Amino acid sequence: MMYKGLNYFFFVFHTLLVIFILFGWLFTKARKYHFAAILSTAFSWFILGIWYGWGYCICTDWHWRIRNILGYTDASDSYIHFLILKITGINFSFHLVDKVTLYFFLVCSTLSAVLNLRDWIKDKPR
Repeated sequence: MMYKGLNYFFFVFHTLLVIFILFGWLFTKARKYHFAAILSTAFSWFILGIWYGWGYCICTDWHWRIRNILGYTDASDSYIHFLILKITGINFSFHLVDKVTLYFFLVCSTLSAVLNLRDWIKDKPR
């Protein structure tokens, strides 16, 4: 029973995190948190990824472990690919999903960095 609850928790938490990473930069009050989420994701993908494989996501890893315990065998290494498949039923190529995910991440990271810097300069005492 606990693992089913954790499975649902990760569906909700991880999906909301992805949505926040895509759109959190839009909201001035959320930008610092958004930038922290961007940095955490980049750390997981690119630093932890050195040891666990490029694009490693700790949330995906934990979620997959729980799903394995529950007997699910998901044929996806990517949470985004998994989400698209579950929501639409379309099985895009892993390579395409990873490439588009990286592009969106880079765009959102750039927007977050630029807007946070602009906000910091604007709010800085003179």
